Amino acid sequence: MKKANKISILGAGNVGATIAYTLTLEGLASEIVLVDINKDKARGEALDIIQCTALCPSVNIYSGEYSDLVGSDIVIVTLGSARKPGQTRLDLAQGNVNIIKSVMPEAVKYAPNAIYVVVSNPVDVITYTILKTTDLPENRVFGSGTLLDSARLREIIAEHMNVNPKHVHAYVLGEHGDSAMVPWSLASIGGIPLDVYIKSAQAKNPAITPIDRDKTLESVHKAGGEIIKLKGATFYAIAVSATNICRNILHDADAVMPLSGMLHGEYGYSDVCLSVPFVLNRDGLVNSVTPPLTDEELKKFSASAEMLKDTISKLNI
Repeated sequence: MKKANKISILGAGNVGATIAYTLTLEGLASEIVLVDINKDKARGEALDIIQCTALCPSVNIYSGEYSDLVGSDIVIVTLGSARKPGQTRLDLAQGNVNIIKSVMPEAVKYAPNAIYVVVSNPVDVITYTILKTTDLPENRVFGSGTLLDSARLREIIAEHMNVNPKHVHAYVLGEHGDSAMVPWSLASIGGIPLDVYIKSAQAKNPAITPIDRDKTLESVHKAGGEIIKLKGATFYAIAVSATNICRNILHDADAVMPLSGMLHGEYGYSDVCLSVPFVLNRDGLVNSVTPPLTDEELKKFSASAEMLKDTISKLNI
């Protein structure tokens, strides 16, 4: 990792500010810029965070204008309205698309060589919009996609099986939303296929029950909405997800992650952004990975892709 890294964050709301705070604690950047139409909010968040830097990794964090994006290694996009209780991510689509279309040309003017990490919802649609309305290369624009959904899935499996979630490997693919699917055939614990692990565990402890796959997927789908209903917004977990993405970029990690990028024939789909496993490093997305899916899994992935393509066709992008 080079000595100085600059990360700019578009949007200083709950998500943007929490990402800035998490990046500060991780010590990933020497410079963090917060840009928001509400300049007082951005300045207040920056001041609040910088007052802790005597007690954590040193960073120069401040609020700024789009011109302050110059020299950014990464630009994190959190712009747009937040999801309200009972509202789906796709309900946000046209309003947030309009915001992105109006501001991204200004951002790109000052940071044409940055990697753009999209967190704004609906993340697949917003990622697609940025790619279609700017000249940014596809490998340098991608969404956080189903990374958080996959983390939620791993936590649920780990809790059921009483294991460390770091040793659970499972993906949520497709849309970051209600049509997302789980390729259970790829799931494993400690490198052991999930079904094999469960049978082995049951031989030692008959009280262990199989995982209810439908209920688990439903829990993944409803996780964000439940938090929004209880506290009004979600921001801690997505902040850690965004920070994890930044770490893998800046450390040139060649990490395999489920992220939302432009597809070119993956599982038969093109001209749509949704999550499949991608290899991520300092250059952005360097390659997609398409492990084989069962016929049933492929059908569910196709349904998610078709839903997104249908949504995109109805928007003014």
